[in-house]
This record gives sequence, C-alpha cells and structure tokens, in this order.
Amino acid sequence: MPNNIKPLGILVAGLGLLFSMERTAFAQTNLSTFTMPPAPQPGLLNDWLRQQNSGFGNWDIGGQVRARYEDKAYFAVPNRKNADFQHTGDSENSYELMRERVHLGWLPCPWIEVYGEMQDATSFDDDRVPSPDNDHYSLRQAWVALGNAAEFPLVAKVGRQELIYGDQRFIGVADWLNFGRSYDAAKLRYQTSSFWVDAFVSQPVLPDLHGFDTSDSHDKFSGIYASTRTLIPVQESQFYVLARNTDGHPAYEAAEKPVQYAPASPRDIYSIGARVKSLPNALHGWDYNAEGVYQFGRFESSTTTPSMTQSAFAIHAVGGYTWKDVMMSPRVGLEYNYGSGDSNAKDGHHGTFDNLFPSQHGLYGIMDFFSLQNMQDLHLSGSIKPVKPVTLSIDGYAYWLATTSDFFYQGNGGARSTGGYGIHPGYGSFVGEELDLTATWMMASFASLQGGFAHFFAGDYIRESLNGHGGRADADYAYAQLSFNF
Repeated sequence: MPNNIKPLGILVAGLGLLFSMERTAFAQTNLSTFTMPPAPQPGLLNDWLRQQNSGFGNWDIGGQVRARYEDKAYFAVPNRKNADFQHTGDSENSYELMRERVHLGWLPCPWIEVYGEMQDATSFDDDRVPSPDNDHYSLRQAWVALGNAAEFPLVAKVGRQELIYGDQRFIGVADWLNFGRSYDAAKLRYQTSSFWVDAFVSQPVLPDLHGFDTSDSHDKFSGIYASTRTLIPVQESQFYVLARNTDGHPAYEAAEKPVQYAPASPRDIYSIGARVKSLPNALHGWDYNAEGVYQFGRFESSTTTPSMTQSAFAIHAVGGYTWKDVMMSPRVGLEYNYGSGDSNAKDGHHGTFDNLFPSQHGLYGIMDFFSLQNMQDLHLSGSIKPVKPVTLSIDGYAYWLATTSDFFYQGNGGARSTGGYGIHPGYGSFVGEELDLTATWMMASFASLQGGFAHFFAGDYIRESLNGHGGRADADYAYAQLSFNF
C-alpha cells in the first residue's frame, strides 16, 4: 500500500472513536480556545497594548526570551559520540543557550485566526563543534484556523504549528531543546461541551543551519486523538490511534540533520493507546495518571535489511498525594515507566518501542539520558512550596534495561553502539540511579527563574560495558534558566 494512503486509512478507521464517546454534557466545558478572541498572554507588551486601546483585544503581539547556562560532566562529551559515563581526556562541557521568539496573532472575525512565530536559537562557548543547539532566524509557526467551536463543532487548523497531546510523552514540542519542535500539519477538531476528537496529518519540522527550516517529507505522522471528562467524571479519559510512515532518508540528507532529531529508519508503525488523568481537586488531595500503548506494523533497522514485524508496548503509571491544608503544601509521588525492548534481533520480530515525537525532558530525569525504549524506571518524587511562587523538588530514579538483548538508547532515541556500548545479553540490566534537585521561582506571570542539579550513579550495565574502554564515571549536571515573556 502506498505510504500516502496509509495515514488516510488509519484516520478513517479511527473516526469510529468519534461516535463511541460519551455525549452527556457536563458543567465544566473544554471548548477550544484557538478560534476565540486571543486571550491576554502573560507578556508585558500584550498587557500594555490592551490597556492602551481595546482595539488590541483581537491581537496577540509578543514573544519570549530564554537564557540557560548548562554545566555537564561525563556526558555530552565534545566530539565524542556515545561517550556518556566514560573517562575521556575532555570530560566536561559548559555553555550558554539563548532563544528568542516573536509572534503575531490576529482574529479578524470570530471564525478566522492567523498566527505566525519566528525563532532564533544560539549557543555560546559550546565545546561541541558544530554545536547541535543552533538554528538561526527560523519560522517556527505559521497557521490559519477556520471555525468557531462556540457556534459550530468543527474547527480546522492548517500550517506550521505545535502538536501537544497528553503529557507530551509521545506527541509534543520538545520545548526544553534550544529550538524545540513544530510540525507542518493539517488538523480537524470535532468538539462539543462533553468531548473533543482531533484528526491530523503532519510532518515534523527539522532545523537547518544553512537555510529555511523544512519538514521531513520522508516521515509522515498522523492520527486520531479523543478526550472526554464525562466517561468517568473524576478523570479525563483519552483514546488515540496513531500512524508513523517513514521511508528511507537519502544518505546526504541524514548526515546534515541535528543529533537531537536523528532521521528514523523506514517503518510503518501503528500505535493504539489510552490515557487517564485525575481532574484537579477531584480526589481530595490524591492524583493519578496512567497511559498504555501497543504498537504493530513494520520496521527496518536500515534500508538494506529485511522488514521486521513490529510488536511493542509502553506503560506509564503515577500516583501522588498533596497535603493542601498543610504548610508548604508538600506532595509525594511514586511513578513507574516501561518501554519494551527487542529480545532477539534475528527472529524477524522487532520489540523496541518507537517513542514517536515526545517532549522528553524531565519525564525520566532532568539529565535526559533515556527515551522510553528498552527501559524501565522507578521514580520517587517530593516537592514543597516554601512560599507561594517558589517550588522545591527532589526526585530519585532507578533504571534498568527491559532486556539486555537490546541497546541502551539515548534521549533522542538513538542506540548507544560504540565505545564499549552495544548489545550485551550477558551483562546485568541495572543501568543506574539519578538524583535531581530543582527549584522554580515564578517571579511574575511573565517571568520565571529555574535551577537544578543532578547526579547519576552509574550501575552494573555501564560498568561492564566500559570495563575495557577507560572505565565508568558518574555524571553531573547543573543548570540555571531565566524565561521572560514580553
């Protein structure tokens, strides 16, 4: 079946979700806001303009400046791939990241909205040459939305845009990265007061240091995503069907792509999933979030190897409790994540989960060593608010490979395959532990300051992998970030 037909087929099949959703109205609606008059964004310029003249009520004019300092030891080693936790001659790298965004939104009438956003991302003093965090003067968003959900349930949005669903575990904008992610997409939403369903087709946009950012025409991503708060009134229930159809990337093109977005090998992978999340204040301090996905289809490790049958899955579950009537509102939580791996590389079946297009940072630790592929982790978290605008958090993680017959995958989804890393079925599966300390200060509605420190205690799998390659080393990470919206 041609690749351009497969996404359409999965969309048509998934439309059955639309008619199976609970249609009972509920008091708190979740109507779309992207075709309502632009809400005042938390930015000084927007606030000031709307105060000066009511005519600016249909405009959204502003932007963001974000500056971050990072210090890394024994990972992100300059000019060495797959050298995490490895003793090397140059084991440290400190650098500054700067990102500026400027946007313009306009609502000429209640059923048309136009939006554009430019971005510039730059790194300074990065020992990696070239730095993977540069993308200058790029068009990050440019879309038109047609429709008014308050008047008619169908709304369309076409152009370069963000796709954000759930916790961004599988579909997100990777905002922590210096240049983030957007998509060239067409999206149709059907929406009532009790549920919404999105159908979309898209291509991820790839940064290009030498020219205009273009989307990856070899990587098609489409799906149906539905959400309701009436099926079980204390929670949001979500269901989705996703399709990723990727053909071979030309060698010259693949070599030019940034390390954060390594081109995927050929595949036709279909994902069926569900997610539930408790609603705020619905359970008297308790909260929960769970998600499960099963994947099937076809996978190739390269264009020269036979196709393998895809059969993989991932699960996520977290529960917590917040003492809201206690000083500093302490919260504790316990979380578990599992992404399947491939137990046999020669049996014609591929069991490594495809992590799709996530916003990875912080989901499995702030050092971002892992993607949800051949990985399981246990996460214990705690936080307090010593004063209202300040949050202090401590997080501890323990990590294992799901199977040692597969690779230890990086945060960008690439396999660690050199410098001692590879497939080692006889090694222990325990990868290590990470301890994170973070502090966030919301200085104002338009400005925030955040800092963090993390230490990774390398485990048995890393030790055995690097025994003959200089030995293992624990890794450290520190950062400070200032965000200002104008």
